[in-house]
Amino acid sequence: MHIENLKIFSDLVESHSFSKAAKLNSITQSAVSQQLRAMEKHFSILIIDRSQKQFRLTREGQKLYDSAKEILHGYEKLISELQEMKKVISGNIHISTIYSIGLHELPPYIKRFLQKYRSVNVRVEYRRSNLVYEDILHNSVDLGLVAFPNPMRQLEVIPFRDDELVLICHPDHELAKLGEVTIEELKDCNVIGFDQDIPTRKATDQIFREHNLDLEPVMEFDNIETVKRAVEIDAGVAIVPQATVSQEISQGTINMVALTGGNFTRPLAIIHRKGRVLTPAMRKFIETLTGKPSPPVEKE
Repeated sequence: MHIENLKIFSDLVESHSFSKAAKLNSITQSAVSQQLRAMEKHFSILIIDRSQKQFRLTREGQKLYDSAKEILHGYEKLISELQEMKKVISGNIHISTIYSIGLHELPPYIKRFLQKYRSVNVRVEYRRSNLVYEDILHNSVDLGLVAFPNPMRQLEVIPFRDDELVLICHPDHELAKLGEVTIEELKDCNVIGFDQDIPTRKATDQIFREHNLDLEPVMEFDNIETVKRAVEIDAGVAIVPQATVSQEISQGTINMVALTGGNFTRPLAIIHRKGRVLTPAMRKFIETLTGKPSPPVEKE
């Protein structure tokens, strides 16, 4: 029985999916099934209750999973400590991030990090917010970057920074000549919004409710780039993070107007699975983002 077997088994239990476990470990679904049967034969137990339609561990399978997690945690901790003893900052960091952070906030931090730690490989995936959480909970990635972080028992949440939310409009829009506007001044505007499941959309809806405005977007999109393109053709105005529109502002294709009468910000955070052992490279990356030493990780 090897560490790799326990890793595949752990991924299978946490994802409840043979295909996801196979993808995480770069093997076939058939290989995952074969490893599961080999483990059942090795320990002379049934691991999965095959009488159930849904994925469900037997009592023995649950015990095996709990012990496998302890062994994997100890192994990861050992590797991390050995790297620290050798003062090695190397390896891979796999990040899952929402589009707006990945495209507009993250690049300068990654550039600075890679200039300092040239032996580290950073891989970034751009995802919808709900999929970033799914990636973290299933251990598909090392770190996640989200807006308006959703606290969960299984997650460690590390504040990253706050974005200012601003109004953007076409240069010929009547609001473009104003330096600032109140939320109430949007009551007669066509508003372009994000899809309803996106945290920034939920935040803007809450802002409208707090100011007694009944505004429904005339268009809804799942990413910041499409929202900006709709504003550029004067389809409406939008509330977006300031950091995401710097290029369009400098090119003059969009006007930015400050929002007054409240604290209109978007908190960003780094998330990872609680109890996960962070390698020296991961901790240094978190330090690069936050400017602070990464906090110690508590065991689950």
